[in-house]
Amino acid sequence: MYRVIILLFISAIASAEQRIEIGRFSAGDLSGWENKSFAGETHYQLAELDGRLVLKAESRAAASGLYKKQRIDLLETPYLNWSWRIDERLAKLNEREKSGDDYAVRVYVVVSGGWAFWRTRAINYVWSASQEKGSVWPNAFAGDHAMMIALRDRDDELATWYREKRNVLEDLKQQFGGNIRYIDAVAIMTDTDNGGGQAESYYGDIFFSRN
Repeated sequence: MYRVIILLFISAIASAEQRIEIGRFSAGDLSGWENKSFAGETHYQLAELDGRLVLKAESRAAASGLYKKQRIDLLETPYLNWSWRIDERLAKLNEREKSGDDYAVRVYVVVSGGWAFWRTRAINYVWSASQEKGSVWPNAFAGDHAMMIALRDRDDELATWYREKRNVLEDLKQQFGGNIRYIDAVAIMTDTDNGGGQAESYYGDIFFSRN
């Protein structure tokens, strides 16, 4: 019995090491998250929905996001996991143009270029209002330094939670080539400034995992 308990304990520790928490919203924890404003302020707050705490975002012709600096070794934990939901759709603007660069929800990872800022890279996972699911395109403002990947589109239901899981290591390799091992930050943003629209959206917990 003692040996079984020890093995279970070791297994629990190994399992915990395979998961790196980024956003513990369900625990009411916003520590480490910082605000970045681009145009006005999207309002973020913890709120109870469907029996759990989540992060609620309300944007009215505004664009600001939350980001968390945390270096992640993608060889150890390559998978980014999260859930999200939107309660309002944005107008069907052309997201490939600056005038339509708005998203009801987006989760993105950033590879810092440090002092060589031109080497900074980002992948944005978005719920698109105009592009088909699976589409990939350069960000209208940052060009091919920030690639957009549509995981959801207008065919997905409102007021419905969707769970996402992406192999960031593979996505970075596919979009930028080379062997990018680390990311330096994770960010979320609900923005409606370019089209002057509004959005009410929600984010669940965010974490990296080995599998």
